[in-house]
Amino acid sequence: MNANNKTARIAGLFYLAIIAAGIFAQFAVRDSLTVAGDAAATAQNILAARSFFQWGIAGDLVMIISDIAVALLLYVLVKPVNSGLSLLAAFFRLIQAAILGVNLLNLFAVLQLLSGADYLNVLGTETLYAQAFFHLQAHAIGYSLGLIFFGLNCLVFGYLVFRSGYLPRILGALLIFAGAGYLTDSFASFFLPTYANYADIFALVVFLPAIVGELSLALWLIVKGVGGEAQTHTSPLRRVQVEGASV
Repeated sequence: MNANNKTARIAGLFYLAIIAAGIFAQFAVRDSLTVAGDAAATAQNILAARSFFQWGIAGDLVMIISDIAVALLLYVLVKPVNSGLSLLAAFFRLIQAAILGVNLLNLFAVLQLLSGADYLNVLGTETLYAQAFFHLQAHAIGYSLGLIFFGLNCLVFGYLVFRSGYLPRILGALLIFAGAGYLTDSFASFFLPTYANYADIFALVVFLPAIVGELSLALWLIVKGVGGEAQTHTSPLRRVQVEGASV
């Protein structure tokens, strides 16, 4: 259990890094610089705060690297509950990290388009601003795509937490609810024509339980670690076989 507690606390620290870096990159940086529907104003904001925009990309990198570490650490923690499902949860989380990593190319493209390089002069200022804004929008789409796989991770991992016996069931329930919210929001953003009219409602439904659930999990892992024994689940047929062998 000492080894498990150490693993849990390291996972909790990485999880806090994910939350802090993700909030900083998305809300403190990109949301503050982006003006909805206005490519020129957005480009001017980024040009005036280029270093700040780059710090946002750095925050994304910290988040993605921490996500990879958390995927592996949480796999170790919940593997005793169900090894197959724990591997599936880790797989979903790693897919999300891969998508978000590739998606960062859109942000680097924004920096290149607004770099002022001589070879870009042929495009004209308005075209450059429009293309930079296009890549910001493409990044937002890629982010939503990544959150689909993260939502699936939350559903599976939340179930494992709920069944574990050594982590609070309420944390598992919150993660399942958060996963359902991520999936609902992402699919709505792709397929609901009037999504923009309800974006604030979707954000509240998704991010409130997500922040509560994920932050609570991170703090619990750091402060409490894990306690008790894993609740492994053996099929009735397997139990009969084991009991018969023991007789």
